[in-house]
Amino acid sequence: MSEFLDLIKKDAEQKRNQHFEGTFLEYLDKVKLDPSIAMLAHRRMYEVITNPGVEEVNTGENPRLRRIYGNNDTIKRYNFFKDEFYGIDKTLGKIVQYFKAAALQGEEARQVLYLVGPVGSGKSSIMEALKKALEISQPIYALKGCPMREEPLHLVPKHLRKQFEDMLNVQIEGDLCPVCRHRLKHEYYGDYQNFPVETVDFSIRSRKGIGVVPPVDPNNQDTSVLIGSIDISKLDLYPEDDARVLSLNGAFNVGNRGIVEFIEVFKNEVEYLHTMITATQEKSIPAPGKSAMIYFDGIILAHSNESEWNKFKADHTNEAILDRIVKVDVPYCLELEEEAKIYNKILKKSQFDVHIAPHTVEMGAMFAILTRLGESAKVDPMTKLKIYNGEEIVEKGTTKKVDILELKEEIQREGMTGISTRFIMKALDTAITESEHNCINPIAFIDTLVKAVKELEISEEIKKKYLGFLQNNIKKEYHKILEKEVTKAFIHGYREQAEDLFNNYLDHAEAFVNKKKIKDNSTGEELEPDEAFLKSIEEHINITGTAAKGFRQDVTAYMLYVIRNGGKLDYTCYEPLKEAIEKKLTSSVRELSRVITRAKVRDKDQSEKYDAMVEEMKKNGYCDHCCDVILKYAANNLWKD
Repeated sequence: MSEFLDLIKKDAEQKRNQHFEGTFLEYLDKVKLDPSIAMLAHRRMYEVITNPGVEEVNTGENPRLRRIYGNNDTIKRYNFFKDEFYGIDKTLGKIVQYFKAAALQGEEARQVLYLVGPVGSGKSSIMEALKKALEISQPIYALKGCPMREEPLHLVPKHLRKQFEDMLNVQIEGDLCPVCRHRLKHEYYGDYQNFPVETVDFSIRSRKGIGVVPPVDPNNQDTSVLIGSIDISKLDLYPEDDARVLSLNGAFNVGNRGIVEFIEVFKNEVEYLHTMITATQEKSIPAPGKSAMIYFDGIILAHSNESEWNKFKADHTNEAILDRIVKVDVPYCLELEEEAKIYNKILKKSQFDVHIAPHTVEMGAMFAILTRLGESAKVDPMTKLKIYNGEEIVEKGTTKKVDILELKEEIQREGMTGISTRFIMKALDTAITESEHNCINPIAFIDTLVKAVKELEISEEIKKKYLGFLQNNIKKEYHKILEKEVTKAFIHGYREQAEDLFNNYLDHAEAFVNKKKIKDNSTGEELEPDEAFLKSIEEHINITGTAAKGFRQDVTAYMLYVIRNGGKLDYTCYEPLKEAIEKKLTSSVRELSRVITRAKVRDKDQSEKYDAMVEEMKKNGYCDHCCDVILKYAANNLWKD
């Protein structure tokens, strides 16, 4: 019990230390010591995002990223987004770039940040992350009792601002709101040095510094939702232009110095959005009734789907708003590894207590990405998926490499259509809840996805295409993966055998390319490169004839590149050779593994080998149930006569 009390006391003490309440004069002393406490909203958000740290990855030093982005690119990964968002580094980079430019008082400081993308691509999640970041950020200093939570430096008269700016090393921007102007005159009689200042925090639920504007009924678009209203109960006491009748509780009022979010922004009528124009370009918003414009320092965030954006921009009368928008596309993730991380993240947050066999989530991620990729004249869908995942791909029978940049140029809007993350998660939920043995596997999950696609309300043409992905492309790919899994489990010391094949191949290929002899480790005799051995590896990826020479040169050159850059050589470092070695091992074990997996009555030796294979698979993440299902499936589907 004492540990809970200690935690509570520590938190209360921290809040007391952060809380400040004093006069404007005392606040000036604080600004003198730390000018950053008077930073504007965009600067504050930029600091919140970048303070946790930024990782700069040189793609030239990472083989996978080099294949995805090119050789001379730098990817910035922000720790702020690291555990929540996957496969959209470029998109997040554009968002941070917006805040950086706005923090430096660029034109972006007077622009709306607008995210557009398909459903389930992460637009709302990004918005939520930004709002929650404000909630846990340091409190800000504000005029006590101000409905706009405004910056205390607004008290400084215009004719003294230059001197104050020089003394404090800050730039003072903005004016007092009508309420505080009235209080300064009538409560403090112009003695602004005595105006009280306090620290205030941010809260989504309490509408402190974070205002949210949902789509409003077109027939009832009351601007009070945005800018507040006049309290008619006070009109008997004060005139209409008196600040005391103002109820400044609109989204722009509460979002001052923080965030104003417009959900599905273009579902609103254009006239309703006109407040955006002055809020961005002039940094001021209308006051209710007959009062003057009110200074606004806030981040305006908006998002919607692409169809609404296209409809809005097609109307030339919307140019004034369009000119004040920084648009950032938020496409679906197109990297297999990153997409799988999204589902694993969501599953970890759920309360499902079920065993998930290896590659189950991967099959869902594979299907989602296949639906998002555009058709290419250069490669088949599965090859394109692997290229986008950063895998080394060599076209069968030739050493010609497929350029990812050429593939991306084929389809400009790739990733803006297809199956959403939510669809895959719902299918996973269904598979989990329907599982009888508290375990789901790729075979069952693919069947669940087939049923879910059949129930989709989409055109028959697209439905047929999606079912083709599941029943042909993905099943074939899973068969390849499963064959490798069973082979690895069956062959004792699989990796060691793969490494031996790799090292032997490298020695003989290098001797062949350089026209040298190779020294026998046992006898010391110098021998010609064993071309028969080289061919026995290469034939598994259809590298034959004249293509073999070029392939061996490619392998040798790549290995030298890895060594020069301080990399580690192993059989997995060059994807085509890795594939060839794995296929050779698979073919060498196929006959024996067929006997083991299919034999109804095994002799003692076979039983021992089968049991050893099961134990190895269990070490690799399978449970007794899914191991049994997987091996029976393999016996009936992988090695048919």
